[in-house]
Amino acid sequence: MSWAGVLWPTFALLPRLAAGAAPQPGMNRWARRLLPALGVDLGVAGHPRNDIPLWVANHLSWVDPVALMSLRPMGTIAKGEVTGYPILGRWARKSGIHFVEREDAASRAAALASFVHSLREGRDMLLFPEGTTTRGERLAPFYEGGLRAAYELGLPAQPFRLSSPAPHYPWTGQETLLPHLRTLLATRTPLTVVAEPPLHPADFSGPDRWLAAFRAALEPRSTDVR
Repeated sequence: MSWAGVLWPTFALLPRLAAGAAPQPGMNRWARRLLPALGVDLGVAGHPRNDIPLWVANHLSWVDPVALMSLRPMGTIAKGEVTGYPILGRWARKSGIHFVEREDAASRAAALASFVHSLREGRDMLLFPEGTTTRGERLAPFYEGGLRAAYELGLPAQPFRLSSPAPHYPWTGQETLLPHLRTLLATRTPLTVVAEPPLHPADFSGPDRWLAAFRAALEPRSTDVR
């Protein structure tokens, strides 16, 4: 676990992003290299389905998309400040990530439109419907647009529940990136991802029941590693 281990896969990715070459596979390779460099030990339970176009997860940390993108290439929605992160931020817009300013209704609408366009184009996507990180004790209220759009498109989605016993893993409140990164590098951090069975819109009588099924699937369990 070192800064060199974090920086090397990032610098290796930048030329491909700059050239516009295969951004999602490039991000997948970057995530697979970066995760162990951060000292994160990923355990996967259940059966992640690569044939399901939308993966949906609860949200604990900025590391969550890295962990899930290490399992397959896909795009996602991220908060706008990611573009200001050291080293990677200036290239992030070329990576298949859609950015949103959560407090700006127009920005949320634009990000959702881009997200839906990606799904229509057949791109695999990752969604964090809480739209913010928590400490994993309970789910935050959902931003429902992405899941409602998937329902209207008739696209199946698979829930993924993340948990970690490491108290430093969640990245919440006003904590900034670099101090959190230094803490990760100083220790090994277990992270468990539980892949729940996919949910299909055709099995639900309406979008509200579909949303309720995702809340039930992502709600923390007493058996989760915390």
